[in-house]
Amino acid sequence: MDKLRDFLQSWPGRITLGLIMVPMAFLGVQGIGGGSMSGNDLIKAGDSTIDLSVYQSELNRYRTQLLQNNDASLINEAAMADEVLESLINRALLQNQAHVLGMTVSDDEITRLIAQDEAFHQNGEFSNEVFASFLQHNNLTKDELFARFRTELSVRQLTASILGTAIYPAAQVSRLLDLQLEAREVWVHRLKWQDYAGAVSVSQAEIDEYYNANKDALIRPQTVDLAYIELTPLDVKVEAPTEDEINAQFSRYLQKNGLSDGRELAQILVADADKANEVKAKLDKGESFEALAKQYSEDPSGAEGGNIGKYNPSVFGNDAGVVNAALANLKAGEVSQPVKTSFGYQIFKVTKAGDLSASDVRDELIQSAIDEKRQAAYNDLIVKINTMAVDGMGIADIAAEVNLPAKSIKSYQKENNITELSQPAVVAAAFDDFAIQDQSVSPNVTLEDKTVWVQPTNYQEAKSLTLAESTEEIKARITKQKATKLALQTATQIADDAKVNGGQSLMTPNANFGITTRQNPQLSSQERSSLFLHKSGVNDIWAVETDAGASVIVGGPVAEQATAQISPVERAQAAMMIRDNIGQDQLSDYLQYLKDTTELTVNRDALGR
Repeated sequence: MDKLRDFLQSWPGRITLGLIMVPMAFLGVQGIGGGSMSGNDLIKAGDSTIDLSVYQSELNRYRTQLLQNNDASLINEAAMADEVLESLINRALLQNQAHVLGMTVSDDEITRLIAQDEAFHQNGEFSNEVFASFLQHNNLTKDELFARFRTELSVRQLTASILGTAIYPAAQVSRLLDLQLEAREVWVHRLKWQDYAGAVSVSQAEIDEYYNANKDALIRPQTVDLAYIELTPLDVKVEAPTEDEINAQFSRYLQKNGLSDGRELAQILVADADKANEVKAKLDKGESFEALAKQYSEDPSGAEGGNIGKYNPSVFGNDAGVVNAALANLKAGEVSQPVKTSFGYQIFKVTKAGDLSASDVRDELIQSAIDEKRQAAYNDLIVKINTMAVDGMGIADIAAEVNLPAKSIKSYQKENNITELSQPAVVAAAFDDFAIQDQSVSPNVTLEDKTVWVQPTNYQEAKSLTLAESTEEIKARITKQKATKLALQTATQIADDAKVNGGQSLMTPNANFGITTRQNPQLSSQERSSLFLHKSGVNDIWAVETDAGASVIVGGPVAEQATAQISPVERAQAAMMIRDNIGQDQLSDYLQYLKDTTELTVNRDALGR
């Protein structure tokens, strides 16, 4: 629903075709017709249909969008698929209702909107050629485009009318803001239910009663026995880098940081190796570099004795590594061996020593070289393991081949998974239908700090638990309930006793949470909810039940900051957010009404799940 609201908020008075065609292409505006569902139809709401290809396109688009800002391991494929399906059901319902209500847009209005869209302009004016090219590229006729455009605008008109009816008085907005600005100093003492578990007992009769009342919810989830291997970059051993590799890192270091090593060079550039060797021989006999540069160099710098100024590796592009290697360890006045580059054959002379050398950052260069070699080896090993998995090798054999430990998890759950491999991407790989059927090793699953391969065996369907199977779990639940009640009784007694001295006995430094608002993340949701229910003007003392047991809270006098201290712009923004939320609630209610009153069919069998 957040996506739908964002979608609608992009309608500030002018709708551009480019903005509309993208959602239409994925949401698949269907014609209004009637008749029964075809084999490829996924959703039918009244006379509006959406087919399976639309669902697949939207699912792919949404996955791509999520991957732009999220690691693949954080994406819950099942939840994403459910969200896409629900959004398309809502889409079909709104589309059908717009048709029922007779909401439509004229051809003249659509023509005007298309003519305004700069995507179809050429030299500042609407171009029929550009428009025709667009239709041809998208395999559309003008009538088909207008029909889709008309349906899209009608749905937006209906949705905007629902969202726009939200009314919330300014006084109520200010009141809500005042509540959010309340603050008080707080002291919290927490009592854990576990500390009271030993004082409770659970009878078989209580277990039987709980089972009979809750047996429909007592279900063992789907499980597999999971074998897996984990690979991290640190598992990959690499040899120490060579001097050439370190020198190459130095060149990259200079390029990355936009630096020069400070050395100044002269050069002699010739076209072929024989000439370069001839010049180097003369240099070795002691002839002047400057004189030979003037005589032989084919670069304009030869006229100046070959001087090219400060060394800048980026000038040499892909040859920077070999040039840097040739210059390594040369002192002022020393000459390099001939170096073949894209310019020809170059002989360099260091005319001035630099301020920065590879030795100055050697440790960093060595580590960078090691990291680079390790990453390359890591990527190669991932490919190797994937190949072995495709070839049908099991986890145990792969682990032995690559010298990694084979690990396992017994009864690995699909739902409520709290193992070390609870990431949605791993769960999806473990319960992949083909992997379960073939008991095959998955492709690599990339997590934040490692790569994982899994192999599921011994698949068990979800099933209702018998009384015997669920007894221990029921006993634990009842124990927690009873222990929590005891913790709350104790907390209530402590609070009552502390009221005698105004809570001073509880206002200890280690219990102090400081000045606290409703947004304090250090408090549990139950503690936050109770924070401002007691406002006597002096210290308030109360007890509250929590998920962890119970808490005794002392709250100092409540301080309120009136919304008058908030700027008009901030108050207007807050009012808009509140009204948007109310409008969204109204839209949700309206969609539920449409679901209850519209003939809705969803072909879930087509989804294969």
